[in-house]
Amino acid sequence: MSGLFLGIDVGTGGVRACAVDARGDIRGMESAALPPPRQDGAAIDQDPELWWHATVAAIGKLGATIDLAEVERISVDGTSGTLLLINEGGRPLTPGLMYNDARAATDAARIAAVAPAESGAHGASSALAKLLHLVGQGPGGARFAVHQADWIAGRLAGQHGVSDENNTLKLGYDPVTRTWPAWLDRLDVPRELLPKVLVPGAPFATVDPKVATTLGLPRSAHVAAGTTDGVAAFVATRADTPGDAVTSLGTTLVVKQLATRPIFAASQGVYSHRLGESWLAGGASNTGGGALLAHFTAAEMERLTPQLRPEAPTGLDYYPLAKPGERFPIADPTMPARITPRPPEDHRFFQALLEGIASVEALAYQQLARLGAPPLRRVISIGGGARNDAWTEIRRRALGVSVTVAEQTEASYGAALLALRGGPT
Repeated sequence: MSGLFLGIDVGTGGVRACAVDARGDIRGMESAALPPPRQDGAAIDQDPELWWHATVAAIGKLGATIDLAEVERISVDGTSGTLLLINEGGRPLTPGLMYNDARAATDAARIAAVAPAESGAHGASSALAKLLHLVGQGPGGARFAVHQADWIAGRLAGQHGVSDENNTLKLGYDPVTRTWPAWLDRLDVPRELLPKVLVPGAPFATVDPKVATTLGLPRSAHVAAGTTDGVAAFVATRADTPGDAVTSLGTTLVVKQLATRPIFAASQGVYSHRLGESWLAGGASNTGGGALLAHFTAAEMERLTPQLRPEAPTGLDYYPLAKPGERFPIADPTMPARITPRPPEDHRFFQALLEGIASVEALAYQQLARLGAPPLRRVISIGGGARNDAWTEIRRRALGVSVTVAEQTEASYGAALLALRGGPT
């Protein structure tokens, strides 16, 4: 292969397009902004045409720096759970209900009564709750329920009704049996609206000739099934072997690990995305940057960081939380933070908090191992906390494996790698 592979990330604030060559090296990356979604209480939606216009703009900008005629495959990722209904020709019949739209609380209660605990379709913001709500509104002529990434890929291909094993998880798809399960019938889900489900990255059509002419793409370029933005960001880190893990050090602590079998623990919010024949198991703790900000400002943490001494642990056994309640690796909605005794020196207290979060991270991966994950091989760090070298060393000591910082975390880059691979293995 000597061509280019295009990844498109449809995010909350904009669309980003990334082109890589056959080695996976970035040849170009451009973006186009999106206006904020409309919000009315729990209802949060957006005009899907805005996504398409931003996609066209981002690809157009990319075309000024690379030769789009070299593109061989295209893959699209989008925000997880964002859904709309379209007609046979792909025209939107509803707004795109965004990933955090929670208007379908009544429908979520119906789902909770019949769906297995391990299903990703639970919650008012799930794609399935949105589908039931939209069907209840009765838009005439509906042919497909599609996710954000599905619709953009469908516009590129001129062929709709195709999705992937990651986006459909919150629509009720069973990634273990690779089927739409029978319990959906108890909710009167119109099966004719459900998309065909493919492995992320699997090509399903060539670019629509009119779209190819408009965008400057070759008619021979293939459009591939996409993925969610979260999975695309994981793929972007180049984690690719069972035991590889990615820790996101943001407001909360999120861990994801490649496994050889599916792992589900509904009581702890642990579920698995299918990646070809591998699985991406993950969970989220309430510890993280939010717990640090309860005690120090960002400027104070920056000032204290040079005083950290990873080689001299404080010995304090902390479990930092911004407020009571934990979900993973310990499921306890009333669990209080454990942050005493407090040393008199601010830098030692700060270090003890970082050590505490590192201990929770280690416990999280131990819990995944107890649930069936392979031995931890290496950890790749993303998020704001990944930039703190001293904290990285503290975490390396707690985890006992290599801990590095991801060179690339852009979801569009992960989508481009999916296009290059033709689907993960």
